[in-house]
Order: sequence, then C-alpha cells, then structure tokens
Amino acid sequence: MSVSQTIPFPAKKLSLLTALTAAILVTTGCQSLKTTSGTNQASSTVQGQSGQQPQKLESFNITGKIGVTTPANDTNGAQGGSAFYAWGQQNDRFAIELIGALGIGKTNIEYNGQTATLVSEKTGTLTADDPETLLKKATGWQAPISQMPYWVSGRPAPSDTAPTLDNQNRLISSVNGEWNASFTYKGNDKLPSKISAAQSQGNKVVMTIDHQNR
Repeated sequence: MSVSQTIPFPAKKLSLLTALTAAILVTTGCQSLKTTSGTNQASSTVQGQSGQQPQKLESFNITGKIGVTTPANDTNGAQGGSAFYAWGQQNDRFAIELIGALGIGKTNIEYNGQTATLVSEKTGTLTADDPETLLKKATGWQAPISQMPYWVSGRPAPSDTAPTLDNQNRLISSVNGEWNASFTYKGNDKLPSKISAAQSQGNKVVMTIDHQNR
C-alpha cells in the first residue's frame, strides 16, 4: 500500500481513507477473519439480540487515536504508546495506517483474509497469519484486532460471549477470550465513539473512533 508522504495527518482524512480503500480493493484473498472460536456465539440472554450473530463483516472507513498499555514485569514498569490511525475495511480485508505508531514510526498494516503484512521504516516488512501475531512481533503490544471490525460496527464478534446492551439496544460490553471490552457512545449515536478493551494481566487498548463514509 502506498500513501502519499505529503498528506498531513489527520487534516486530509478523506484522501487518506480513499487511498486505503484503493489498497484494499487490489488486495487478494477473501477468507474470514480468524477468531478464537467459531463455536462460542453471543449470549442469547441479551435482551433484543439473538445469540446467533451474523458472520459477514461490514465495510467502513474510520479514523481516530489508539493507545496501548502493557503490564509491568520484573525489569520494567507498565509501558504505553499511542498512534493516530486511519482504517479502511472492505468485508474481511483491511488496510490501516498508523502515525506515531507505538514506538516504530509510521506504519502500514494490511490483511487480505489470509495473511497480515506490516511495513515500517524500523521493522521493514513483516508477515504473519493474523494481525494480532503481527502486531506483537513488530511492537510487543497486544490488541484484539480481529474483533475490532465487529465492535466498531456496534455488534459482538462471532466468538464473543456475554454481550450486554443498553436501553437503546446498543452494545455496551462484551467478552472475547481474555479481553473484556466496553463501549462509549456520543448522545444517541448508534455506533461507538470509543472502545476500551483490557485483560486481567494488564494489557489494555483504548481506541477513539471517528466514523467516515459508512
């Protein structure tokens, strides 16, 4: 994926998102995003929402900021980093550009449904079978990237458990493996403006969302 170096971020969001969408359309492969388990469906006890979730991902363009925190260990205290992002999604394929990218500089991440690719000046080109493995390989950070396209659309991922809704039938919390996610909305918006996901051992991701051209 090639995005002009001259585009100021986030001043020309729409131009950047157009470039991201173009990159997705020329990316091959259409297999589904990998999730931790296809057998765990969202809880049927949630009012107004069936336990059987649709598998098809929605297409979207979003921008915003993402912050990541890792737990303290024997040698270091808790570590954190942040980046501005532009994310273009077409079905199960996506392209993400990160600016100030979590300690490794400007970074492009693409996923074609089969293989994830990351390119930055610091790491060069890296590939992995899924986005989570790729991000951890490049930065050491952990984030539930495969679940985010569903969460951004305001619904549980197919492998989520225990989703809960508010009185407007909006998703306000969900669980995916070790990740516990919560969702914040502006006013009566139907789509979340912020997603916070955390693990008990201390990994945390906070993602603000500006929805574009849905």
